[in-house]
Amino acid sequence: MSRERGSATVEFTWLTLLLLVPLVYVVIAVFETQRTAYAVAAASEAGARAFVQADDPTTARSRARVAARLVLADHDVSGAAVDTRCRPDCFVPGSTVVVEVRSSQRLPLAPDVFGDPVAAFDVSSTHTEPFGRYRAAP
Repeated sequence: MSRERGSATVEFTWLTLLLLVPLVYVVIAVFETQRTAYAVAAASEAGARAFVQADDPTTARSRARVAARLVLADHDVSGAAVDTRCRPDCFVPGSTVVVEVRSSQRLPLAPDVFGDPVAAFDVSSTHTEPFGRYRAAP
């Protein structure tokens, strides 16, 4: 037993590298994914509310895109697609507005393989906002 000298420092260092570094990576990846999920959810809600408050369909679509892009920029998410549609028709009392925001989230420090982000997945959110049954049509 006297031949063994204290190597706890070396063992602790290796255990830290083998256990703590992957754990920190997983935590960072989860936080990045959650940030994107919150961003697209808030963007779809803001876009739908901006759409409903406009006066005509053309202005409504541009306001919805601008509102969604502002929320996405606040959360530092870029490259998201914003899609708006009305059921059954835009600005008809009792109709609904659906805003869908889609984004792609890449895992941190993951390389592109042949130009495509392999370690990426899609995050999307859909928000439906009623136009109002007792509202006057424009």
